Amino acid sequence: MEKLEKKNRIRKRAEEIKPYRCKYLIAVIENPKDMKNIGTIIRNVNALGVEKTYIVDPKRALPDGWEKMREKGPLFGTSVSAVKWSFVKRFDSTEDCIAHLEKNNFVSIVTSPHKKGNKNVILHEGDFTKYTKLAVWFGSESQGISDLAVKHSDLCVNLPMFGMIESLNLGTTSGIVLYEITKQRRAYQRKYAYRNKRGRRYVA
Repeated sequence: MEKLEKKNRIRKRAEEIKPYRCKYLIAVIENPKDMKNIGTIIRNVNALGVEKTYIVDPKRALPDGWEKMREKGPLFGTSVSAVKWSFVKRFDSTEDCIAHLEKNNFVSIVTSPHKKGNKNVILHEGDFTKYTKLAVWFGSESQGISDLAVKHSDLCVNLPMFGMIESLNLGTTSGIVLYEITKQRRAYQRKYAYRNKRGRRYVA
């Protein structure tokens, strides 16, 4: 009886949050060094309604399969509940991840406290609803985003720093960036869900 009630609660919660999930939105972590930061980002991804997390993991610190990540392993201790309810996929290299994203028609954007690439935008000034399928890249704690990821990105999102410290923790950065992006994309999804329901264009 207790197990059935728990299943019903989970099913009810899943239905409640379904309209708020951001479709076709992926967070990509490139070559992270700290397992705690990976766990924090996966929690952010799950809490903010991002669809998936991709991890570029050249050192193969993580298992290949999502199911294996949910078992007792490197991520289990840092964010067991988030990993349990999140889709996580690992790649051996940045090249492999880019190829997979481009094959599935995803546009990549990268994040950095500094201007990189041909097009740059300050986070709160960007429009992140114009991309139907969007992958948001976060670089490693020590080296930042790679030149290869920048080269294959449509945009570099800048987080301006106003203190003596010129960078934020990777987990903190992901929370700030993904909050803004999911806020915009949820509002956009609501508009067009309303339009489709009414059979006419919604005017804000």
